[in-house]
Amino acid sequence: MKFSLITVCLNSKLTIADTIESVISQSYGDYEHIVFDGGSTDGTIEILKSYGDKIRLIRGNDSGIFDAMNQAIAYASGEIIGIINSDDFYAHSEVLSRVNDVFTATGVDSVYGDLYYVYRNDTGRIYRNWRSGEFNRKKFRYGWTVPHPTFFVRNEIYEQYGLFDERFRISGDYELILRFLYKHRVSTSYIPEVLVKMRNGGNSDGGIYRRLKSLEEDYLAWKRNGLEPGIFTIPLKPLIKIRQFLE
Repeated sequence: MKFSLITVCLNSKLTIADTIESVISQSYGDYEHIVFDGGSTDGTIEILKSYGDKIRLIRGNDSGIFDAMNQAIAYASGEIIGIINSDDFYAHSEVLSRVNDVFTATGVDSVYGDLYYVYRNDTGRIYRNWRSGEFNRKKFRYGWTVPHPTFFVRNEIYEQYGLFDERFRISGDYELILRFLYKHRVSTSYIPEVLVKMRNGGNSDGGIYRRLKSLEEDYLAWKRNGLEPGIFTIPLKPLIKIRQFLE
């Protein structure tokens, strides 16, 4: 089956080549890599153009990262959609092959795996180890979710249940995963291995204000889906991360 891999970027000249090279290195070749640039001025465009037809470059204006993702998804022609951000790269050359095998063998509508956070200037050093674990819908009520860059979903699920909610600035990925897996009970399967490495300092990282805003949006993710989080759902979500630093 064909994969549509989505990357959105803005002034990402220091990292975007790693992202693209990790896609090109995949042993599984049935994919398209759609890169949406929101107006880079730092030399990112020149890097993107150097890859020629190895990527599909879309340039446009957007109101934020989730609007950019939605615009890019509109160009997707593959059966499976994966999001690989401009700070991220695939952990090894067999990622797409492994994901394809699971989709084929199980018939599920989504697949996810584990993720390493790595240091921005030393990607060989692990900063945080996000082991997702086997899926259990009830775990959402205890602050659980899956690492979005490892989350591969059939295109038809986006068509059926919608794209990213552009009202969110930080937690749009959490809202989409909650909507798909918890609210609509989209079938999923877990691959117990690291699929993606992510540099620290991404969209959900930041100072105390940004962290508080993230918690507010996490709560809104439930409410806007007509769902009521448990008493401990939102407070537990950041606490789960502590264990990831210790593993």
